[in-house]
Amino acid sequence: MLTAVLMMLVLGAILGLGLGIADRFLSVEVDERVEKVSSMLPNYNCGSCGYAGCSGLAEALVNGEITVVGTCKPCKADQKAAIAEYLNTTPGPDGNCVKVKP
Repeated sequence: MLTAVLMMLVLGAILGLGLGIADRFLSVEVDERVEKVSSMLPNYNCGSCGYAGCSGLAEALVNGEITVVGTCKPCKADQKAAIAEYLNTTPGPDGNCVKVKP
């Protein structure tokens, strides 16, 4: 019984160490601009822009797939302008800004 408990402790320690190393070397850098733009959108998730929801539209805007915030129909003009200003002035992890129009 004691041998089984010790083996499980050793196995758990080895797997935990492996997960810790994997987390350090395999981590994915997340662009904070996607979360910020997603929070600035109305979050209706209506799909009228052609994306599955507001997070999909935010990711497309940040990645430069679309360059007009106006594809979001329920978004008000001042929100569109704020999103465009944010993306035009805030650089991403690569140091580049995305040029979008309201």
